[in-house]
Amino acid sequence: MNKNLPEQQTSGEVDLGQLFTLIGNAFQKLYNLIASIIKAVFSVIIYTLKALIVNVKTILIVMILAGVLGYVLDKVKPDSYSSTMLVKPYFDSKYQLITNINYFNALIENENFETLSSLFKLPEEDVKNIGEFIIQPGPETENERILQFENFIKNVDSIRAQDISYEDFVENRSIYSSDFFEINVTAAKKDIFPKLEEGLNNSFTNFYSLKKMKKRDSLISIQKENIIEQIAQVDKLQEIYINVLKDESQSKATELNLGGEGFSLSSDKTKTREYDLLNTEMQLRNELKQLQEKKIEEDVFFDVISSFQEVGNKSSEWYEKYTLVFPILAFLILCFVYLSRKTVTYVNNYEG
Repeated sequence: MNKNLPEQQTSGEVDLGQLFTLIGNAFQKLYNLIASIIKAVFSVIIYTLKALIVNVKTILIVMILAGVLGYVLDKVKPDSYSSTMLVKPYFDSKYQLITNINYFNALIENENFETLSSLFKLPEEDVKNIGEFIIQPGPETENERILQFENFIKNVDSIRAQDISYEDFVENRSIYSSDFFEINVTAAKKDIFPKLEEGLNNSFTNFYSLKKMKKRDSLISIQKENIIEQIAQVDKLQEIYINVLKDESQSKATELNLGGEGFSLSSDKTKTREYDLLNTEMQLRNELKQLQEKKIEEDVFFDVISSFQEVGNKSSEWYEKYTLVFPILAFLILCFVYLSRKTVTYVNNYEG
C-alpha cells in the first residue's frame, strides 16, 4: 500500500501539470488571436493612410472639381420649399387619407398632372411644381404613448399581454396607430401650399367614414331618447312624492312602484329619498350633456390643428446640396476604383 502511494502522487502531479499546460496553451492561443486581430486592424489603417498620402493630390483635385460642379448646379437648380399641415382625423378617415396621399405621389411620379389638377382644382402649371407628399404620425408626448399602450393591453389576452413590453409596442406601431398626422409637402413654388389645403381636406371622406358617422349619430339619438324618458320618469316620481308629502293625515307608509323601482314614503325617509331622486336626475342630465358635447366635438371628419404656411420654408437638407454631396460621391468613387485596381492586380498575381 505504501509503494503505490508515490505512484499515485506522481500520476496526480502529471495530470495537474498537463492541465496547467492546456490552460497555458489556451491563453497563448487567445493572446495570439487578439494580437493578430490588432495587427490586421493596424495594417488596414496604415495601408489606408498610405494610399491617401500617396494619392492626396489626385484626391484633392477631383474633390475640388466635384465641389465646383456641385456649386454650379446648386445655383442653377430651382429652389425647393416645404410646408407642414397637422390634422386630427375622426371616424377612421385616416385610412382614406393615407391611401390618397400615396395616390397623389403616384400621380406625380407618373406625371399625370391632368388628374392631379382636377383633384386639387388647380391649373396644371401649378401642380407641376409639386414635388412630393409625405405623411407621418404627428407629435406625441411620452404620456400619450403610455396611454395608448395601456389601452392596447386592455384589449389583449391577459396571458399574451405578459409577453408584450412597452418598448416592443412603441417599436412595432404602424402609422395607423396615431391620432394626429403631419402632412408635409415639397414644391418648387413657395406660395402654392394654401391652395393645396382644399384638395387635401377632400381626402378624408369616403363611404365607410360617412356610414360610421351616421351610425354614431343614430346611437347618440337613441341614447338621448332613453335618457330623456328616464328624466321624465324621475320628474313624475318627484311630483308624486311632493303630492304624497302634502297629505299628512296618512299614518301608514306609502309604497310606490314606477318603472320597476319601489320607493317607501314613510315620514322618516322623506329627506333621503328626495336626495336620491335629485342625484339620479343630475346624473342623467350629465350623461345627456356628455352625449351632446361628443356630437358637437366630432361633427366633422377631421380637424386642422395647424394649416399650411402662406409661404413655404426653403429646403435646406444636406443631401440636397450638390456642393456637399458631389465631393463625397467623388471620394467614394475614387476609393472604389483604387480597391478595384488592387483586387485585379492581386488576382492576376495569385498563384495558389
